[in-house]
Amino acid sequence: MKPAPPDIGALPPATPTPVLGLVARMTRDKADTLLLLLAALMVLLPHFAHLPLWTSVTATLTLAWRAAITLLGRRLPPLWILLPVSVLAMGGVYLSFRTLLGRDPGVAMLALLLAFKLLEMQARRDLYVVVFLCFFLLLTDFFYSQSIFTALTMMATIVMLLTALVTFQYTGIVPPLKQRLLMAARIFLVAAPLGLLLFVAFPRIQGPLWGLPGDARSGRTGISDTMAPGSLSSLAASDDIAFRVRFFDPRPRQNQLYWRGVVLGNYDGRTWTRSGRPLYRGGLPAGLSIHLRGPGIRHEITMEPSGKRFLFTLEFTEPDLSIPGQRLRSSDELESYVLEPLHERLRYRAKAYPDFSLKGEASPARTAQWRQLPPGFNPRALELAASLRALNDPQGAVRAVLRKFRSEPYRYTLTPPALGRDAVDEFLFASRAGFCEHYASAFVYLMRAAGIPARVVTGYQGGELNPVDGYLLVRQSDAHAWAEVWLGEQGWQRVDPTAAVAPQRVEQSLARAIPAEPPFGLEGLAGLVDLQNDRESWLSWLRFNANAINNSWNQWVLDYNPERQRNFLAELNFALGNWRSALGLVLVALLLFAAQRLRAGRGRDPVDTAYQAFCRQMARRGLPRAADEGPRSYAARILAAALPEDKKAAMKEFLELYGALQYGVPDSGGRTHSVKRLNTLLMQSR
Repeated sequence: MKPAPPDIGALPPATPTPVLGLVARMTRDKADTLLLLLAALMVLLPHFAHLPLWTSVTATLTLAWRAAITLLGRRLPPLWILLPVSVLAMGGVYLSFRTLLGRDPGVAMLALLLAFKLLEMQARRDLYVVVFLCFFLLLTDFFYSQSIFTALTMMATIVMLLTALVTFQYTGIVPPLKQRLLMAARIFLVAAPLGLLLFVAFPRIQGPLWGLPGDARSGRTGISDTMAPGSLSSLAASDDIAFRVRFFDPRPRQNQLYWRGVVLGNYDGRTWTRSGRPLYRGGLPAGLSIHLRGPGIRHEITMEPSGKRFLFTLEFTEPDLSIPGQRLRSSDELESYVLEPLHERLRYRAKAYPDFSLKGEASPARTAQWRQLPPGFNPRALELAASLRALNDPQGAVRAVLRKFRSEPYRYTLTPPALGRDAVDEFLFASRAGFCEHYASAFVYLMRAAGIPARVVTGYQGGELNPVDGYLLVRQSDAHAWAEVWLGEQGWQRVDPTAAVAPQRVEQSLARAIPAEPPFGLEGLAGLVDLQNDRESWLSWLRFNANAINNSWNQWVLDYNPERQRNFLAELNFALGNWRSALGLVLVALLLFAAQRLRAGRGRDPVDTAYQAFCRQMARRGLPRAADEGPRSYAARILAAALPEDKKAAMKEFLELYGALQYGVPDSGGRTHSVKRLNTLLMQSR
């Protein structure tokens, strides 16, 4: 079909009328242009969340300007207006990002260029430039989010863009919008199997597909290698997933779920930092031996991108981890690291022994670093530590501090008061309110001041089991800090001071330990309902299913890496090898069936095909054709029925043209044009 030129520029000035009246009498050109504007708006909307506010406002106002020009029949702005505006917009992008290169400035410029291009459509080719620019800008959504929701919204936008593209191809009568949307959806579904095949079989590349090298290093929320008052309590407000765990053996108890991350040994009076011990390949550090009790628990951890290098492992996890494509290292403090920051999702399997003890002896020089304290801080805490040293019993000193936390009015809260220079003194003797980092920091300080080697361990504690897919969800809100003390022959022993103040935090969850804190989002709202009703709510059911769907998307789509592709194709090849004969027979049968249908389709008369479609269409209107009824008799009965006059005219012309083609003198030269006209009348008769 020969394309008809849509609205591509100036229209004769029209007398201003109310907008609703213009919409009611909208011409095809205007309708096509507004459809294209709607598709462009759907492309731009997801970017408004991360682009500068002025960029989003400019693009929105430009689209509104173009819509007003279309509705009111005004002329498009001249080049001498568009050019300075475009230059100013590019200058604004440079001032906002201090560069014109990179992901964010590039996307901002594309969004503005798309909006301005809609004001400069002077020829049919400009329509296609706009549509293809929309497709290109749509792909950049994956730079910011690769969730299943993003994929679904992009599919809807693709269907809308295809609808606009299909609309431009019609001449004469244009089908209703619903029919064009269905046609675009069918086009999308026809292409989907090819896209799926390319996704499964096309060679994968190592690393993130949707990302730019410079932008991949952007910071992310999570555990860091330092700890100061408030550093972990700020994570408690985040419902973001840190990692997911799938257990192949019975899951440990909630109070055994300590996910070890970073060990902090240096303290400057305010902040705890890593001691900077060297890294090595696997094995236990010298001077330590592990005593394991009970069977190991096999599990698989899927970590979300963190931008950091350390891994989280369930205490105690065998140090000899193996992750394809990653170079792993361990430290003397049983930390696990990779050499490159994690900018993509990482999956690894491990075996842990929650019931364990680390035994051995350490020389004074080796443990001296775990007793160091900065001079001139916290005099009252040093006095308390002197009384603990007098006990000459490390285990007694540990019990005394825990008894102090348990018996005195200490509070576990996400919003503790600010602390000054002597932070430990102010916490222990004044505010007595804090989060896990306050209790772990104060406990380790007292132990060191009493001459007992001690250190802070940060990571996560607990997790929430999703009953839908069986995965344990560990969120940023599960971030936790605890202590380890060296007790001579017993080696390093884990001590969690928070459990002495808020045992619900370790036995159940943060929400149980601090139920009065405001919830955050759907997760917090569902948790609050569960706490009040003491049962599973529909909100919990909703979020569990949403998390399960998102996890499946991550596992099977986003994490389809080269290794998984090789494994899948190897399994597929093995399956096809066992069923090769049966598969060959099925393929031959399908080819024969397709060839038969193709021959049948080629032998079918297009005039008869159109007439049969017309008869089915009239039967749905309650006017079925009788077996002995010819085109003229059928036309007379249709004209006598209560139908719209424009439909009757199209139906009458259709039957007259059908009769001429079927029973008249053949005219090979004009038959092709007549068949096209017959199909057009069939469409008008609907």
